[in-house]
Amino acid sequence: MQCRFCKTELEHIFIDLINSPASNSFLTKEQLNEPEVFYPLKVYTCSKCFLVQVDEYKKSGAIFNSDYVYYSSFSTSWLEHSRRYVEMMTKRFHFNQHSQVIEIASNDGYLLQYFKQKNIPVLGIEPTANTAKAAEEKGIQSVVDFFGEQLAEKLIHKGIQADLLLGNNVLAHVPDINDFVAGMKIILKPQGVITMEFPHLMQLVGNNQFDTIYHEHFSYLSFHTVKQIFEAHGLEMFDVDEIPTHGGSLRIYAKHKEDNSKPISDNVSVLLKKEADKSMLDINYYNDFQQKALNVKLAFTKFLIEKKEAGKKVAAYGAAAKGNTLLNYCGIKNDLIDFVVDANPYKQNKYLPASHIPVVDELHLKQEKPDYVIIFPWNLKAEITAQLSYIKDWGAKFVIPIPELSFM
Repeated sequence: MQCRFCKTELEHIFIDLINSPASNSFLTKEQLNEPEVFYPLKVYTCSKCFLVQVDEYKKSGAIFNSDYVYYSSFSTSWLEHSRRYVEMMTKRFHFNQHSQVIEIASNDGYLLQYFKQKNIPVLGIEPTANTAKAAEEKGIQSVVDFFGEQLAEKLIHKGIQADLLLGNNVLAHVPDINDFVAGMKIILKPQGVITMEFPHLMQLVGNNQFDTIYHEHFSYLSFHTVKQIFEAHGLEMFDVDEIPTHGGSLRIYAKHKEDNSKPISDNVSVLLKKEADKSMLDINYYNDFQQKALNVKLAFTKFLIEKKEAGKKVAAYGAAAKGNTLLNYCGIKNDLIDFVVDANPYKQNKYLPASHIPVVDELHLKQEKPDYVIIFPWNLKAEITAQLSYIKDWGAKFVIPIPELSFM
């Protein structure tokens, strides 16, 4: 296997999470008696460019199909994050009714709706037809397709180019990262701005976030590596923000290399130095991650077995992809966790892949009154613990399994 950026042979295993189905392949009741397809989930580190990457066993077209169940608008904190982003970008770069904003992986229009409210022209690019339809219903024009050089060429032939090209949590999802970044170079106006947000590899390693690894995420990114990839395609970083979303993410700002209208922020060199000081440019930095994950597996399964033996009822909140990674790596089934609550009606009345834990609405939680509620999307724990604070009325506790088992 070769590195998907620099084509170096990959020999260094970052972590092996064994086998699991695609994390968002929820099951209907009828499918519970049918065979499930499991794919290897082994992640490698490139010894040359330090791109951490999963082998592409699960094809992107099979993951992001018309039944994709992730809708961004069901998280209030994510909506607020998006609204603040739109305010900040509009103020900083003076976008107006003459600008063109294009979002790659626009999902259900969760973010573009805020630009639209300001009468700034928007276009969404979204490969999943059902979420794109939800965006169209909000009045947001959407192209149902995967982004890359070919689509970029099609759009510029229609006279469509971006003053702002953005993508939140998509850069890690693309199997051909060279084609993707080359497409951004094509569709960006001469003085246009690119922003991309993605989980920071430094936080993943430092905070033991192995549950953020799943087949939909082909790459796990440092600033150093992303800067290399963009430069290889004629794009230059001119700023970067460290932001708290998804357990610690980066928001990068890029421009055409030949665009001299934007000064390079000191943030760029500061973050590069921070990563170097953490030894992220040394292959040994990536060595101990397997053991960290195993420690979580042992503690989490021990907790569940002990509570089952004591006759306690354990439920979970958030039918998130990261929860499925954790469950499948630990080998946990529906005999140890009774149900998982999720606000997304597209997930309710279905079952988690492999573990077959039923997904229910919040009313079920209030009726069953479990002793423990595991929070799978730990990045939203403040939002979730506030929303479900009433479980304290019957003496229940919240359980956070990552970065180590803790209780609230």
